[in-house]
Amino acid sequence: MAKGKYSKRRWSVPSKRAKGYAEDRKAKVHTYGPKEGKELTDYEAGIRSGYLQAQSDHAGMYKYKKALSEGKSKQEAREISQTRGKK
Repeated sequence: MAKGKYSKRRWSVPSKRAKGYAEDRKAKVHTYGPKEGKELTDYEAGIRSGYLQAQSDHAGMYKYKKALSEGKSKQEAREISQTRGKK
């Protein structure tokens, strides 16, 4: 695979993103970012709901936990989880 600007998968730990999304949904406004303080549209609220329901299905986190269970170090697991494609 070519090494380029987009060759590395970037993922957040789902629980951290989910925390922000849950706060947004409770407050019904954006709690961070450029739209902070603005009301959530139905679409944006739906996106957050969908993410919260599917957070355990996150590819990077799955690869990370799988690598840890195979006895890899945290650093190795992180590198594996950021690799795009199958590994």
